[in-house]
Amino acid sequence: MAPTKPIIPFSEPAWLTGLPSPYYNDSHRRWQRAIRAFISEHLIDHALEWDTAELVPEHVFDTFAKANMLVPALPAPLPVEWLKKLGVHELLGGVKVEEFDYLHFAIYTDEMSRSGLGGPPGSLTVGVSFGVPPILKFGSKALQERFLPDLLLGRKRICIAITEPDAGSDVANIRTTATKTPCGKYYLIEGQKKWISNGIWSDYATMAVRTGGPGPGGLSLLVVPLKGAEGVTMRRLKVSGQITGGTTQILLDNVKVPVENLLGEEGAGMRYIMTNFNHERLSIAVGATRQARVALATAFEYVLKREAFGKALIEQPVVRHRLSKAGALLESQQAWVDQFVYQMAKLSKAEADVQLGGLTALAKANAGIVANECAQVAVLLFGGNGYTRTGQGELAERIYREVMGIRIPGGSEDVMLDLAIRQLVKNYRAQTAALEREGAAKL
Repeated sequence: MAPTKPIIPFSEPAWLTGLPSPYYNDSHRRWQRAIRAFISEHLIDHALEWDTAELVPEHVFDTFAKANMLVPALPAPLPVEWLKKLGVHELLGGVKVEEFDYLHFAIYTDEMSRSGLGGPPGSLTVGVSFGVPPILKFGSKALQERFLPDLLLGRKRICIAITEPDAGSDVANIRTTATKTPCGKYYLIEGQKKWISNGIWSDYATMAVRTGGPGPGGLSLLVVPLKGAEGVTMRRLKVSGQITGGTTQILLDNVKVPVENLLGEEGAGMRYIMTNFNHERLSIAVGATRQARVALATAFEYVLKREAFGKALIEQPVVRHRLSKAGALLESQQAWVDQFVYQMAKLSKAEADVQLGGLTALAKANAGIVANECAQVAVLLFGGNGYTRTGQGELAERIYREVMGIRIPGGSEDVMLDLAIRQLVKNYRAQTAALEREGAAKL
């Protein structure tokens, strides 16, 4: 469908400017139109104001929960059986829950990020998106019955708690311990978690703990009570950007947790964490690509009207040069993201984990690099206004401040770049060994 008014260059992905796309069908387009109206009214129109106040009002979470607009933060396909059991049969735009795929998810993430700020949408979705999936994948039926109804309907909140002061990207060295009581009915949790998004208002955490010896084989995942739980102390951390995301330090002093809260098997935590990371990193890549788009389009709109040296800035070759270089990076990243989520929609979870695991890390790392370039260009083109926390360049300044919140969380950029290549090499060697075995069998 052709646009009804002129579109600022780089302000929308190509498929939303009226250009054809091989990826998006009528269901995706219907979904995008429906959720843009809802998200604009209930989030985007107020995001900068709330981010300045450093808090998204609690009623916003409730509004999204009641409209089942937290559910789309989950990885596709959705937990259809559970949702229907809870009375959720379709989402906005008439999209059936069984119809929802990774392209619907990417559209949702893109629209939630359309303010250019990561904090306001993150305050609503991070816990659902990353804390709930391990319960869906690895929780026993009894554990799911206890937690999922409240979490899926937004009556309770959860976070994912992996990172510690001395174990960020180096997950295998987590120190928080879970020791069984002599009666064998409880774990006692001792340690701390740091830089935990959404932690401060979460009722529970899907938490990585050490139940065994050193290294990855000693890690497990537990659902740990937070708000109001004895032995739990939480405080918000002041970070450079995404302040409304509720970044939290959690101190755990002999916190008693029933053994029934164990997710899957003891010692399998590292494997569970790594499969969960793929969704987290792709979410960051999609959201960061939109943030980069907002930064660049905001600067583009500014230079069309701002005059210097007797003419609009857009008439200066150096300005056009900066826009073109950043724009090329942005649209290349967008094309990769579109291709990536299409592949996610077509592959099974097991296939995607193997074939796209390393590339997910690379897409996430590249999204941060592109966001950095686009935000930096925006600040430079705004000049003094881009270095000021209020006024015309306020949004560009704030997006630039958030760039490190893209490049560090979910796996720090350098670690992601290295992980991507190691995973690709691992896949290559596995394919080589398989072909050699096949050849030997034929002989």
